[in-house]
Amino acid sequence: MAWRHGKGRTVADTPTRSNQEVPHINPWLIATAVMAATFMEVLDTTVVNVSLPHIAGDLSATADEATWALTSYLVANAIVLPITGWLSRRFGRKNLLMASVVGFTASSFLCGLAPSLGMLVFFRILQGASGGCLQPLSQAVLLEAFPPEERGRAMGFWGLGIVVAPVLGPVLGGWLTDSYSWRWVFYINIPVGIASILMTKAFIFDPPYLRRHEKTGIDYWGIGMLAVWVGALQLMHDKGQQEDWLGSNFIRWCLVLTVGGFVAFLIREFRAEHPVVDLHVFKYRTYATGAFLMTVVGFGLYGSLVLLPLWLQLLLGYPALQAGIAMAPRGIGSMIAMPLVGMTMRKADPRKFLAAGILLCAFTMFRFSRLSLDAGYWDFFWPQLIQGMSLGLLFVPLTTITMSPVSKEGMGNATSLFNLTRNIGGSVGIAMVTTLNSRYQQAYVNRLGEHFTPYSPAAMGLLRNMQSLWLGLGSGPGRATRQALAMAFGLVERQAAMLAFIDVFLLLTAMFVALVPLILIMRKPDAGAAAEEVSLH
Repeated sequence: MAWRHGKGRTVADTPTRSNQEVPHINPWLIATAVMAATFMEVLDTTVVNVSLPHIAGDLSATADEATWALTSYLVANAIVLPITGWLSRRFGRKNLLMASVVGFTASSFLCGLAPSLGMLVFFRILQGASGGCLQPLSQAVLLEAFPPEERGRAMGFWGLGIVVAPVLGPVLGGWLTDSYSWRWVFYINIPVGIASILMTKAFIFDPPYLRRHEKTGIDYWGIGMLAVWVGALQLMHDKGQQEDWLGSNFIRWCLVLTVGGFVAFLIREFRAEHPVVDLHVFKYRTYATGAFLMTVVGFGLYGSLVLLPLWLQLLLGYPALQAGIAMAPRGIGSMIAMPLVGMTMRKADPRKFLAAGILLCAFTMFRFSRLSLDAGYWDFFWPQLIQGMSLGLLFVPLTTITMSPVSKEGMGNATSLFNLTRNIGGSVGIAMVTTLNSRYQQAYVNRLGEHFTPYSPAAMGLLRNMQSLWLGLGSGPGRATRQALAMAFGLVERQAAMLAFIDVFLLLTAMFVALVPLILIMRKPDAGAAAEEVSLH
């Protein structure tokens, strides 16, 4: 494989000993190796969710305490993610990838053995820190392994793991927990991790520019500031609704640390001679616009992923496993669309695919806002199938266009920041939609409750019918009245929750529509270009 550096000069063509050690490997073998690691890591962000009640009961913890098994993983993952490019330059991409997969697999095994919640949280921190490097590393390896004209197909293959894994996670987690034990949610990573380790060792090699990269000093201040603001941001989003946001001293301190740490981090990284994160990549308008689009897409994608299971389970009475199965069409749509988009994108302007994906995503959000409490399985099936296809139209071109102006030397840093924007967008999205849904529901309960008065013939008729029902079941007059009032309030709450879901999905619809004009800012990637070879350094 030829590794290019600068315009027209091919470093790998020079018969040096180090370059001769880089064999020609079929890029699809490389894609399979990194795909296994990526899929395993992304799956673990959602697979534990449905197991939390079982974990809490088995480890003698409360439900709130058990959520730290999720929060600890996400915080550690978010802190490591943006420094992946620096770590790969310092230690070598293959060495870092091998260490990450080994660490992730070993910590998964330890999570399954955890005898207490404290030990589980500690091992989840190790798991999140190990897994933080996997997504940007695999993306950087793929973008380098394929020539520019084939990158769409590669990103289509890689995107399957990013989109399908969060949907498959609750289904797999529910099945393993119900059929075996919550510990198998972690043990399932072991065979996948071993296969990924063997394939990485056999098929992935560092490019020459990483081999001859000069070791620089360590930006300890930059790493520390990054850990402070990213960790505080993640904690604020994870615990905000539970702690009543700014009504809590804990959340206020998280906000102060986030804002102060972020400002200090920016000042440090722009002034440092060897920053741990190279922020100069944002000088390219295509990359900066793509990173912003990915943030908002992460907001909508992960936000809707949280809303739909709540809708299915709380309002329609689906068990956890059936709710996961009901969400499977999204993954099916992505599996259909992503390979097709990857194969056809080079024949047309990828920005057109991106615009179509965003508009289709907006359409599916609008379809969800038109559903009611009478919705059945097929009412959810078709919008989710279309949404899965829209994500294929969206993720593949967005990644390809965003990375087009970035040099191979800067690819590791750029993919790290790109994945960080998606994760931050997802974190903000989950926090915002759950908060808005809760606040809207409270408002609608008050509004609907205003009409349930003694002066409303319809309300009084409904109440009398409910009293008759409970009297017929053997309740006394006083108890039947209380049960009828509780039943009526339950109906009000259910209708209020439905209206709240509708409002949030309408908000997501408007958000996606507003993204379309931003596509015009991005430049069409030149498949043959030397533009991608422009160095950021």
